[in-house]
Amino acid sequence: MEAVIRVRMSASDAHYGGQLVDGARILALFGDVATELLIRHDGDEGLFVAYDAVEFKAPVYAGDYIEARGRIDRVGNTSRHMTFEAYKVIAASQDPNRPSAATVLAEPVLVCRASGTCVVPKERQRKPAE
Repeated sequence: MEAVIRVRMSASDAHYGGQLVDGARILALFGDVATELLIRHDGDEGLFVAYDAVEFKAPVYAGDYIEARGRIDRVGNTSRHMTFEAYKVIAASQDPNRPSAATVLAEPVLVCRASGTCVVPKERQRKPAE
């Protein structure tokens, strides 16, 4: 099972000079992907307990389109271990003379990879509606 979301990074997501987006914004996307996975798997949002790995691989800027993907790779009694990847699929122009230009990337660029564990208490687990 996989969940995917695609979001445009806005100027309000930019936290650093040069319109650079804070890595925490990408982790927030992974949290949304995890929530969808838990709802699909258990019928409950559950709780994100911890990341066991996070790797930032490339910069993200305001105006970039990011596709965040996740999947459950291990299932315990209450725990769900997940892996995540975020790709830049459209890159905003960094040219001050062409601020509204953007490029659809022929090959998406991996910007972040992570893995972590979520928990859904036994009493909240249910088979989602079909």
